[in-house]
Amino acid sequence: MEPATHLRIDRGLCGAPGDLAEGSATVELRTTPSMAVDDRGLVHGGFVFGAADHAAMLAVNDPHVVLGSADTRFTAPVAVGDVVVLTATRTAVDRRKHTVEVVGAVDGRTVFTGTFATFVLDAHVLDGRTS
Repeated sequence: MEPATHLRIDRGLCGAPGDLAEGSATVELRTTPSMAVDDRGLVHGGFVFGAADHAAMLAVNDPHVVLGSADTRFTAPVAVGDVVVLTATRTAVDRRKHTVEVVGAVDGRTVFTGTFATFVLDAHVLDGRTS
């Protein structure tokens, strides 16, 4: 299966797609020194969140999917040089709303968990925007 959404995302910042199937996806985030917040190499959680969001979008894999909300937990630190594998699984569909569970791991150690509420729109979210 090929990605149908987020085709122009920066894979260096938000991870590269891995396995992709109906209702599931993986994204691999290779952390770099530019993601560090300090001299010890702690990676800013926003990069992990961005990769998790990317995985959730790919699990739905519709060109008009958007994020509505997320309930997330950072369960362990990520350091420069870590490879975070984010696994997303769609767990429910209620009309336009798709709920996706995402787990991020480094070498089998869970570093992130989240529940993402995504919505599939009829058209691009920016269509009809006036400002």
